[in-house]
Amino acid sequence: MVYFKLNNIGFNCGIDKTKCPKYPKGCLKCIKERLKGLSFEFDSNFEAFEIDSIEKRQQMERELIWQKFLDVLNIRHVVMMDKESGLALLNYPVSGEKVDAELLSGFIQANITFSESSKVSNDISRFSTSHQFYEFQYKNFNILLTNGDYVRLCLILDHKASDHMRTQINHFINMYEITYQDTFIKFRDTRAFDLNDMIEYIIDSFNINLVFPMTLAQSIAPSDLETLERNQIQKAIVNLVKELLISKPFFFINNLLNKVKKIVNIEANRILYEIYQLVEKNILLPTKLETAVINIEMIKEANHKKVEKYKPISSIIITDHDLDELREKISDIDSTSAAMLIKDLMKKGKAAEKSAAYQEAEKEYKKGLFIARELDLKEDIGRISYVILELEKKTKQIELDFILKAGENAEKSGDIINSINYYQKALKILESFLIYNISDSRIKKLKKKILKLRSEI
Repeated sequence: MVYFKLNNIGFNCGIDKTKCPKYPKGCLKCIKERLKGLSFEFDSNFEAFEIDSIEKRQQMERELIWQKFLDVLNIRHVVMMDKESGLALLNYPVSGEKVDAELLSGFIQANITFSESSKVSNDISRFSTSHQFYEFQYKNFNILLTNGDYVRLCLILDHKASDHMRTQINHFINMYEITYQDTFIKFRDTRAFDLNDMIEYIIDSFNINLVFPMTLAQSIAPSDLETLERNQIQKAIVNLVKELLISKPFFFINNLLNKVKKIVNIEANRILYEIYQLVEKNILLPTKLETAVINIEMIKEANHKKVEKYKPISSIIITDHDLDELREKISDIDSTSAAMLIKDLMKKGKAAEKSAAYQEAEKEYKKGLFIARELDLKEDIGRISYVILELEKKTKQIELDFILKAGENAEKSGDIINSINYYQKALKILESFLIYNISDSRIKKLKKKILKLRSEI
């Protein structure tokens, strides 16, 4: 017989409590009887709690997922040791920081021997034990250790383990040893150890994929797309992910969580709950750090080739080297020649501006400004500075118009969170760009609109 212990299982009795003569005193007995008919067994401390609304059930689930996330953020390293010899069998750095597993296992073995010695009193024990756990400090980390029949599981943590983590560890060690029992027995006989899929098993058991780099699925099932359209928060999350992936090939859940939190005042555990649902549906996909790094290098190389291929020959990028060359060029120039050179640069800039090549225009103008400053041509400095300011005003206005339009479109389609995101970006442009007055009516309107939209969520 295979015997399981199940946690967080809900039971819907299917009877309206207003029509049940046994409610509420007879509920526990009734639940036990019905579950016994399904071959369930009960400990003496069996308890059942009535959750009287969908909202409360969702809140409990959110809190559970939030605790899972906090627990996995707390884990730095996982080390598995043979209980008999103390040798390290598995060494998995969750945070990317490597630990000398052999040194650590020797340190742990020495501490356990010291603690379990009959000559050592509890008062001078070098670490504390709680039920079946050992806890102690290693460098600047906390170590949580528990014994199975064959192995010792060691978690290196930033902080002390939560009660949820301890319960999870107890369940894990039992199932882990049952799953890989033959491997552990073979190791004691031959000293040969095969990891097989143990790392993946640990990742799944402790939800370590929640701290992996994430990306967006290339295709989403039609049924999931329909669900996304109906779920305002999930829809906004997917759109924000697309935005994040423009600059990088991956993102982290923690960064996404903070980004959503800045946009709209929703509890962090609710946002994480929706992110978690997207991970469960394989819409957001965890990827190993090594894969993410390889992807970054490939994208950098592709972008570099693209820039080299399409960069106009006439384009001059203003670098320190370019400025040094320009400084040398004007080192012995007279004011008449300087004026002609500035005039030529301004003419090129105007031509680029007319063709909407604003970056090229800015480069030409800034070269002209550099010459004027080097030669202290005050009139030209003022005139060119004004031209650059007007160009910045024009480009900012184009960016502002685009963002406001995107916000309006998102608002019309009912995507409130993304509309707030766009309006916040527009507000940032208006507040940070000096040509706009702080009393600009658009600033007040946007702030009122953001507050109104937040109240609708």
